[in-house]
Amino acid sequence: MRHGLRRLLAAAVGLVAAAGALSPSHAQSPQTWPRTTVKLIVPLGPGSATDVTARLYAERLAARWGRSVVVENRPGPDALVAVSAFVAARDEHTLLFSIGSPVTINPIAHATLPYDPDRDLVPIAAASDSFLAVAVTSSLGINSIDQLIARARAAPGKLSWAATPGLPQFIFAGFAKAAGLDIVQVAYRDFSPALQDVAEGRIDVVATGLLPLLPLAQAGKVKPLMVTNRERSPAAPELPTAKEIAHPELAADGFQGFFGWRGISEDLRARIAADIVAVGADTALREKLSALGQTVRTGTPDEFAMLIGEQRAKIAAIAQAIGLQKQ
Repeated sequence: MRHGLRRLLAAAVGLVAAAGALSPSHAQSPQTWPRTTVKLIVPLGPGSATDVTARLYAERLAARWGRSVVVENRPGPDALVAVSAFVAARDEHTLLFSIGSPVTINPIAHATLPYDPDRDLVPIAAASDSFLAVAVTSSLGINSIDQLIARARAAPGKLSWAATPGLPQFIFAGFAKAAGLDIVQVAYRDFSPALQDVAEGRIDVVATGLLPLLPLAQAGKVKPLMVTNRERSPAAPELPTAKEIAHPELAADGFQGFFGWRGISEDLRARIAADIVAVGADTALREKLSALGQTVRTGTPDEFAMLIGEQRAKIAAIAQAIGLQKQ
């Protein structure tokens, strides 16, 4: 009996010790992290701009850390597959590299989520901004957002629009509501046909990434009107920002960045963020991101958290204005 009790106690102590080894309080110190390969989980597929950006950072972070940094693609609707995999890993050597939607849009668009966006996804640092734009089919003869507003008001229900799901769709829907426009949204399961349709004049307006619009603009098929970002795009410096044209409702940065696990220490967050800032200063990386229609945007964990909070508040206000029903 005593021997059996001792075995049970020994087993219990072993379980507690094992649990303690995995708890945040026993997490590796910033000075010794990482001790093994670091994994970056990405919610988009290979070859996407987010994937390429993650790999550019991974290569340079590996050089700084002296450890391999591998990218694992987990594509799926609303980034839920990738985020679920990241949260389930519970591993201090697994990071999430993601667009902002898991922490800015999903909490507002979904009634339930398989993760806690405020506790399971800890902001470490932004990495880049993707340039987003509003463009019209060239046959409209419209050259500014104000001209678009005037045309839409003069012909209620006659113009149509489409947007990339996520941030562009919310931003344009909020703009249309704020401006009192009766403009018909056209939904696409795959957004590629929308680009062809706006080029051929079958739809009138699109809100999407700037980069895929540029070849259509050069061919005279579409007319980009502005970028939603805080600064002008090096790829199309003639396009004004939302702030410059006095339409703050169209302002949005398509940011993406690094998130850590629940319980990551503040010291380690700061250390990883500082390494991301250092990597982001690399001229070659900046040039490659520019070719992807992006610009480097790094900073502290607090700055990233503030950026996330501001965008989530904006999305929440738009959702209320347009009467969004959570799914």
